[in-house]
Amino acid sequence: MSAAGQAADAGRVVHNVLDRYFPQIQAAARKADAERTTPPQIPLQLASKPTAFTRFTEVTDVGLTQVRPRTYLLDLMRNPGARTTKTVASLLMIARAAAHVRSTGERVLLVTPTSGNKGTALRDAVARAYETGLATPDELRIVMLAPEESRTKLRDCPLTADPVLRTANPVVLADVEQAADVKLLSSQVVDAYTDEILDTTGFRIWYTLDLDNYRIADAARAFVEAELLPLTEQSAPRVHAHAVSSAFGLLGYHLGHRLLAEGSTGFPVPARHPGFFLIQQLATADMVTSLLGTKVPDYTYDDDSGLWRQSTAAAFPAVTDHPEEVIDATFYTKEPPTRAQVNAIVARHGGGGVVVSRRECLDRYDEVRSIGAEAGITIAADPASIREWSLVKALTGVLVARERRLIAQDVDVVVHASGYYSDELLAPLRDEHITRVRTASDLAEVVLAAARA
Repeated sequence: MSAAGQAADAGRVVHNVLDRYFPQIQAAARKADAERTTPPQIPLQLASKPTAFTRFTEVTDVGLTQVRPRTYLLDLMRNPGARTTKTVASLLMIARAAAHVRSTGERVLLVTPTSGNKGTALRDAVARAYETGLATPDELRIVMLAPEESRTKLRDCPLTADPVLRTANPVVLADVEQAADVKLLSSQVVDAYTDEILDTTGFRIWYTLDLDNYRIADAARAFVEAELLPLTEQSAPRVHAHAVSSAFGLLGYHLGHRLLAEGSTGFPVPARHPGFFLIQQLATADMVTSLLGTKVPDYTYDDDSGLWRQSTAAAFPAVTDHPEEVIDATFYTKEPPTRAQVNAIVARHGGGGVVVSRRECLDRYDEVRSIGAEAGITIAADPASIREWSLVKALTGVLVARERRLIAQDVDVVVHASGYYSDELLAPLRDEHITRVRTASDLAEVVLAAARA
């Protein structure tokens, strides 16, 4: 049966997208592989579907709900162990790592710098690999490195339950000047110790910051849309709205859409490509400023209210507590290298962007909670309890954009619900399960200990 013909039992949820769309995701991997100029560290394609794959990936359900007229919510947060869209890519990466172990005999040690969510999802995927028998702790391990300012993002998982597993799969916080410096710190250690660790322990270090690691898995978003909300000649104009750091998710959707347009996926060919609408925060607004060809406007401090204000640029907050405000530490990337790719897609297919402030999120908080409830997502009554703001930012951005006519009233919007959790939904990591470092030498000790545990 074709993929399109399997939709009858899916309702408004596609269950286990990695398993359901396995052939299409393999095709995405082949396309990505053909476009590379350098080989990937771990093969992008799986030679075959592992025996444990269906159980391993069963937390990759994706829902699509109409929550308002002309507004749909694409729920990418259904894994209770991570509550973010990073689940799909992380599980696929760990499946690829396990396949590498089986085919080469080399063990794999992932090293992942992260602002929080990517590392949490990868750790959850490693724990699921252990649980389902896809890989063992002797074959597969992970070192997660986050900046100190991401402390509140760190989540607990089964890897912390045992002291040996904690050493083999450490969570490391780095005292760095800027959050993104964790990438420099980790790359220094990987460059210096990869050969030694392979020679002395048999562990191949896999440094995870390759765009294709995420782009391939995120192609599934286009397949979900094709199954549940296909773009036909009769469809209204459509944009996909996403709270982004580097827009990996939208680039993955674009890869999936390209495959759909070729007519080889089992789904009808979409009538057109939707626009992309980017939502960011003031501290890291580089995707939006690049897209719009502008800069963050100058803000004026209001002594009476203690707020900063501007009235010249509709795509930026009129009021904020600070002109370089951080709503969520997850969005830590400045000047992402993906800007040119996204700009080209928007130039061809339409879209835009908006920057939101915490005050705008709070002003619309009751409405955001109501919209979430329409899709079965309970957003906490107290915003102070939120540890992941992606969903709230995305919905706020769409509301603001509608109000200011940045998105026309006759345009359908598919909002990518890419992350939301509180401490009640996803337990925080305890301090005694965190290792803190300051230097590359400190980190090297942790990585070496993980490989030797």
